[in-house]
Amino acid sequence: MTLKRINHSELGEPAGPYVHAVKHRDTLYLSGLTAYGTEAYKASIGHQASAIFRQIEAVANAEGCGLEQLIKVTIFVTELENLGELRKTLFAVYGAHLPASSLVKVDSLFDPELLIEVEATLAI
Repeated sequence: MTLKRINHSELGEPAGPYVHAVKHRDTLYLSGLTAYGTEAYKASIGHQASAIFRQIEAVANAEGCGLEQLIKVTIFVTELENLGELRKTLFAVYGAHLPASSLVKVDSLFDPELLIEVEATLAI
């Protein structure tokens, strides 16, 4: 069983002991991504989500697929007050290709300005 551990230059160097993605057979597992270091840092949850999914799409494109290949996302949020905005953003991102999904409320992420982190699994 071969695993390929991948860092994508479009996401910058990982700040901790992890890689951006691990490829196993026809599946790509992405580490949790945030809007840290993007133009959406400190923005609303919808804007942060859009920035995160642009990162996910960049990785997917680099691996020869797109967001329509999303299998599962796990979304961590620090607040539940703006779920309407988040849902609107997610429907726009997914279009007709809705993935399986989990939503987890957490007390905080590694930076207090971050409202959302997303892990993703894609078929490649």
